[in-house]
Amino acid sequence: MGEAGKIGLIAGGGALPHDVIRAAKHQGYDVFVAALRGFVEPEDFAVPADAFGFGELRGLIKRFKQENCTHVTMVGTVSRPDFSTIKPGIRDLPLLAKIISAATKGDDALLKFMVSLFEKEGFTILAPQDVLGSSLMETGVLGKIQPSSSQHKDIDKALHIAALIGAQDIGQGAVVHKGLVLAVEAQEGTDKMLERVANLPVEIRGGVLAKCLKPGQEERVDLPTIGIKTVELAAAAGLTGIVLVAGKAFVMERSNVRALADKYGIFVYGVKPEGSHD
Repeated sequence: MGEAGKIGLIAGGGALPHDVIRAAKHQGYDVFVAALRGFVEPEDFAVPADAFGFGELRGLIKRFKQENCTHVTMVGTVSRPDFSTIKPGIRDLPLLAKIISAATKGDDALLKFMVSLFEKEGFTILAPQDVLGSSLMETGVLGKIQPSSSQHKDIDKALHIAALIGAQDIGQGAVVHKGLVLAVEAQEGTDKMLERVANLPVEIRGGVLAKCLKPGQEERVDLPTIGIKTVELAAAAGLTGIVLVAGKAFVMERSNVRALADKYGIFVYGVKPEGSHD
């Protein structure tokens, strides 16, 4: 076991799980990956890994204990499963019923249930940002593009709308253009939301994408995240900027995001955690 302990990493898709693994190894952790079926493959990882489905949580917990994991981290892109297609083992039937019950209340309710489950089994929940703090958004602009005074108004409204839908456990993002709400994020996720904006009439396309934590959200899982694809989709949708809350969102491949945002003339802006900005 590593000096700092051993992480059982429940991994979805995207680059974030790999970045967390590299940072965790550097900090003295060993890592075992539970690759979620349908989202990522065990062979994608450079550390020991195995595949698990949503209907195999008891087996996952048992495996983490066999691997002597001390911590659990949940990270990566995952869409809500179709629970009607899950075929759990006998031991997982009662647990799956509780998971489905939590899921009907929203994604954050589901994640809080998962966190509580692993804590009750004796694991310490380790937030991705605890090992990957260097990838968190900072206050101010990332790149050369500054938001204008009129864009600040859209920033304020987009953050407000994102917080409103977040309070209902709907999503983490919203797009506002000249005071008009063009889209809010729901189960489809940010990428699909931006694709919807790109299909709007050209005369109303544009504005600002805001992504922020849901009020009261379990912050150890599911922090808002942007990357190169986010910037590309924002540009395709005619957006002029992306706003995040500093210290509460990940920017993956920061240097590439900065360069791409500058190329497209899009600002990437971090507001202070309380939501104010200069």
